[in-house]
Amino acid sequence: MNILLINGPNLNLLGTREPEIYGNKTLSDIEQDLTKVALEKSINLECFQSNHEGEIVDKIQDSVKSIQGILINAGAFTHTSISIRDALIGSKIPFVELHISNIFRREDFRKESFLTDKAIGIISGFGISSYSLALEGIIGYLSSKN
Repeated sequence: MNILLINGPNLNLLGTREPEIYGNKTLSDIEQDLTKVALEKSINLECFQSNHEGEIVDKIQDSVKSIQGILINAGAFTHTSISIRDALIGSKIPFVELHISNIFRREDFRKESFLTDKAIGIISGFGISSYSLALEGIIGYLSSKN
């Protein structure tokens, strides 16, 4: 099983960006930890991060034939990107939306997501554990479909 982890804008700053909200672990730390968990479950996890909307759209489109599930922390694009939403819908790849912070306890503009209604699930507010919870969720979902 092949799963793609997509991280959007500014998530490359994890570890230094607002540690009181996002914690002290870097994106590389998170990716390494999640890759270990995936390997223990015989899952191939591909990690991708971009600050550019079009690159994320391209990555989703390029994944149609090789990826069975997507984990996406779209960062600020969660609240702004119709093109990422359309790429996810068009790919027909099941996806889990994830957020480190609880977006529903933050600024009003962060409470709106262009992805939630099309996601198979959303994990929000569990810190970096949101990543492992999302991985467990997508694995369970995909396993139940086989």
